[in-house]
Amino acid sequence: MLHESFFDILYFSKKSFGNAQTACIFGIQHSPISMTDSNNILSDEKEGILYLTVNRESKLNALNFATLEEIRNIFNEVSDNKNIKAVIVTGSGEKAFIAGADISEIAELNELNARKFAENGQEIFSLIENCHKPVIAVVNGFALGGGCELAMACHMRVATANAKFGQPEVNLGIIPGYGGTQRLTYLIGRGKANELMMTGDMIGAEEAYTLGLVNHVLSSKSEAMAKAEEILHKIMSKAPLAIGMIVDCINAVFVPDENGYQTEANSFARCVKSGDYTEGTSAFLEKRKPVFKGE
Repeated sequence: MLHESFFDILYFSKKSFGNAQTACIFGIQHSPISMTDSNNILSDEKEGILYLTVNRESKLNALNFATLEEIRNIFNEVSDNKNIKAVIVTGSGEKAFIAGADISEIAELNELNARKFAENGQEIFSLIENCHKPVIAVVNGFALGGGCELAMACHMRVATANAKFGQPEVNLGIIPGYGGTQRLTYLIGRGKANELMMTGDMIGAEEAYTLGLVNHVLSSKSEAMAKAEEILHKIMSKAPLAIGMIVDCINAVFVPDENGYQTEANSFARCVKSGDYTEGTSAFLEKRKPVFKGE
């Protein structure tokens, strides 16, 4: 059954179509945006973790084109910033992680620019999925449409008990366009993915956990953030190069033309060539904690 406030929840923003950020999606050069220049994203780095918060609470953190471009530029910076070891992505407030996209922008699409629209979102979410630094989505409240797709692009998901997940695009006569048809199927299997996307139904956090869509469910957002931080601090104590290679190898499972076993063998060799391998094996033999440098 359709949620009584479905259209407000899924596509809440009513911002006008046709600004500079919108134009860049359809072939105009992307202008760089630093983390400090972001208008729709709050970013704060603490102890090596970048906290990235979609800050459009009055719009239930809906993804418009400008917000997507800010996410793109931030993750480009994350890859090159040696001070950032991990990322937590969340939404402002308690009601929504990200409630969807901007219906006023989608309403202006035609067949030609719709393809660009989808490819642009897929490209941005691919940056997250392929990031060599661990990325965890802390999902508070609604994660619908593009919000669910963004969460699935992260390496792991920690949800609050009130989280709701769904790909209800069929209610608008469309389908997920930012990779949702692919990632949801990978994560929960063909049968259940078909059911959720064909019916447009939402599921709660506990069902999402049972299906394997989320890693952990906590009572409150503060507890969910603490769990994500606990996981990331543990990962950050490991060899950074090896963590990045794990990302590559796991993603290779889902690339039809890539031999995942060969990717694994190549990545294993790269690790053995690294200083972290020398440090890790030496520390084990010397019965001390390793000090990894990502080299």
